[in-house]
Amino acid sequence: MMIDNLPNLRTFVSVVAVGSLSAAARDMDLSLAMVSKRLAQLERELGVRLLQRTTRKQVLTEEGRLFHVEALRILAAIEQAEAVISGRSQTIDGTLRLSAPVELGRQWIAPAIAAFQKMHPKVRVQLELSDVLVDLLDAGIDLAIRFGSLADSSLIARPLAPNFRVLCASPDYLRQFGEPSHPDELIHHQCILIGHHARTVWTFEGEEPLSVQINGTFVTNDGSAAHALALAGAGIARKSIWDVGDEIAAGRLERVLPAFAICAAPLNAIYPTGRHLAPRVRALVEFLGDRLGNAWRWEGMRGAGVEGLPNT
Repeated sequence: MMIDNLPNLRTFVSVVAVGSLSAAARDMDLSLAMVSKRLAQLERELGVRLLQRTTRKQVLTEEGRLFHVEALRILAAIEQAEAVISGRSQTIDGTLRLSAPVELGRQWIAPAIAAFQKMHPKVRVQLELSDVLVDLLDAGIDLAIRFGSLADSSLIARPLAPNFRVLCASPDYLRQFGEPSHPDELIHHQCILIGHHARTVWTFEGEEPLSVQINGTFVTNDGSAAHALALAGAGIARKSIWDVGDEIAAGRLERVLPAFAICAAPLNAIYPTGRHLAPRVRALVEFLGDRLGNAWRWEGMRGAGVEGLPNT
């Protein structure tokens, strides 16, 4: 059936975005009764239940999840059409929802979007930090900053800056336990793993690629915690140069096995495909590309086997 009630559609998307009817009411400056009425009308028009609601939480039904993806596309198309008709297709305003890894987000992305918003004060930014890869459409995310791309043909990945990984440890740890001279010696060291498993494989590039089974002394699902553990002398961590480069330059961390290169994908901006990208999203992608490209300062620390990374 045709849906001709855009307020109901926008209300549904807002409820999903903020997590509850009461939060959506506050966000839209409506009464809770009006939000509930609009959602009920939408479900009645569609003939399906979109949300399972209890006194404590709401959960999208399977029909609701599928409809939410389409609703986001519909509203994005309407927004673009309105912008063209009103002659404001180049106006940089509105809400921008951005996702980034936790450590990169705190250290680099948050200061960058603060500077971006000062340049474009009509833009509102919602920053979601998570090391879990989110579905951009399902989560209503306009732009994700990630190392590497996502295995989804509906997404575009634009490189923002180079990247490589390093093994690192604190000077105190290396004084106490010594420094390995070959990856095979990592079996005798305390290693800090990021994830949920106490065992993993670290792969090193070169003329003869080398893989080493690693047993974690410390395992954490948070990259910032792994960083803190390394600084505290707990062991050897594998980190992006973006996370630890300044710590290495300052001597608070030291590279381990610098002659053995570790591959890593570049830092990318990821967003849904489409002919029309909202001006605020396009502007932020350009801004981050310039800012992060100019921030790149670890060229001399690349080590063996990573000369193929692009320069800025």
